[in-house]
Amino acid sequence: MVFSSQIFLFLFLPLFLALYYLGPDRFRSALILTFSIVFYGWWQPEFLALLFGCLVVSYTAAWGVIRASTEKWRFRSMAIGVTLDLAALAWFKYANFGVESFHAAMQTFGIEPSPWTDIILPIGLSFYIFQAISYIVDVYRGDAEPTKNFIDFAAFIAMFPQLVAGPVLRYQDVADQFRFRTHSLEKFSAGSVRFMVGFTKKVLIADSVAPLVTAAFSTSSPNFGDAWLGLLAYTIQIYFDFSGYSDMAIGLGMMIGFVFPENFNDPYISRSITEFWRRWHISLSTWLREYLYIPLGGNRKGLRRTYVNLLITMVLGGLWHGANWTFIAWGAWHGGLLAYEKWRLQKRGGVAPAARWWSMPRTMFFVMIGWMIFRAPDLATASRMYKALFGLSGFGFSGELAWQITPDRLTMVVAGLVLVYTAPAWRRILSEQVLPTTIHRIAVYWTVLLPPVFFWALATLNAQSFSPFLYYQF
Repeated sequence: MVFSSQIFLFLFLPLFLALYYLGPDRFRSALILTFSIVFYGWWQPEFLALLFGCLVVSYTAAWGVIRASTEKWRFRSMAIGVTLDLAALAWFKYANFGVESFHAAMQTFGIEPSPWTDIILPIGLSFYIFQAISYIVDVYRGDAEPTKNFIDFAAFIAMFPQLVAGPVLRYQDVADQFRFRTHSLEKFSAGSVRFMVGFTKKVLIADSVAPLVTAAFSTSSPNFGDAWLGLLAYTIQIYFDFSGYSDMAIGLGMMIGFVFPENFNDPYISRSITEFWRRWHISLSTWLREYLYIPLGGNRKGLRRTYVNLLITMVLGGLWHGANWTFIAWGAWHGGLLAYEKWRLQKRGGVAPAARWWSMPRTMFFVMIGWMIFRAPDLATASRMYKALFGLSGFGFSGELAWQITPDRLTMVVAGLVLVYTAPAWRRILSEQVLPTTIHRIAVYWTVLLPPVFFWALATLNAQSFSPFLYYQF
């Protein structure tokens, strides 16, 4: 089940909210867990066993840490839980990739591959495995108290608003909210607005430009125009798709009293790659820093080790997104850029260079170069697209893409760009309360305009083909 579906909007969500607010407080965690199980098992109920196994392993490992009599057994309990969670992730996410890579290597020696049945990747596996690991490690470190209530823990891991595509929560961020959280009309209204904003971002912008992206990256011989339009459309699509999902998840959480951490903070206005990773997929970058970069040594073991740690962290972060050499290359690209910026900072004595007018477009260019290989289905496609991007394969648009270029799709590409670079300024003006009369009018206009735009998105959803969230595949 997905948020942008009629079954969710008109049946699942209204029924859940009605039971949530009409029922007694003590049953709310159980209700969240029950509906989360229905939500997750809607398409493939067989994967509920995997989710339940992860819950039991992680809950048991955390209590093993607490009850261990020696530090050796505390570490072993933590290591066993983390290893089992990672083993599940490795099998379902990387077994196909490993077998295919092995078969490709064997074929170079003339050895025919043995039969292999592809393993289906459960949706949301990467997200809830990371949450489970953070819980075990935080209990081991003493950063979080283990919960005695298995239902609360299970509801935390399986909570449907963020189960399949984040944000990646740490238990300490919401532990107190499971014990006590406020419910108010104001919070519910704010959550509803946030949900509607995310829904319109996904349906009206991300889904509208998706055909351009698909056509561009499917072109057999892309030209300069194909590559740049496809890349620009994908840059818009992935941001509005994923940030739209995060808005919807955060909004749903607010509707039932939870406050989730923000996952995006206007990443496309960044003036460096380092800043970009403080603004893009914040929950993942925080997880990678806390549970990978710092345990590797962070910046505590000299400059060369720092650069290596950055590269390893980002390569593994790329691999987390998918079992493909393109994701590994994307991670290496960003890891190399982060290491270079760290080197520049050290060379300047720890003083960051002054921001120049070209800092933002330069950073955006590097980000888009990375998005090219991130979106490409394989390295061969990425190579063709890069050649076209730099004018090595002819100019103009190929016939395979030209017929997909329609005024409404181009309008949404432009609208996405305008929103990316104007929304931060409007939010800053609103937060600083400059020109209160004008701001009041803007707020009134926004309140009036959002519901019609939301209903426009609903009508669009009914008219177009199903388009899942991009991060469901990760």
